[in-house]
Amino acid sequence: MNKLNYKNDYPLLEKHPDKLKAMTGRPIDDLTMEKVLSGDVKLADGRIHKDTLLMQAEIAQSAGDIQIAANLRRAAELTNVPDEFILQAYNTIRPYRSELEEILAVADTLEQEYEAAETAQFVREAGEILKNSKRLKGHR
Repeated sequence: MNKLNYKNDYPLLEKHPDKLKAMTGRPIDDLTMEKVLSGDVKLADGRIHKDTLLMQAEIAQSAGDIQIAANLRRAAELTNVPDEFILQAYNTIRPYRSELEEILAVADTLEQEYEAAETAQFVREAGEILKNSKRLKGHR
């Protein structure tokens, strides 16, 4: 597929339903109400696929929505991260909850174990902001 852009490719569900799939790999057009009611569609079929988020990011970027594109790329990275670790990472970067070393360890895990480099950089930046604003653990 050529580079996606807002004018020609948004919304994806209308313009490219054949390119969309659930996290399980199931095609989006296979997720019907009848199949939900019959029990053929499982909860995992409701999770968004990384590729869909990356396509949305590309469209946002083409429309000049740089921050939305970055958010969508990080969301795509997080599809490979277990929910429990996402919750741990969230709690780690809350003000007064962690020392900088703990925050940097979360970032390293995101980057090394889950190949989530953009999200890891975001966590590192959050750690620096908390440090500079004296909102790390022990600074109350």
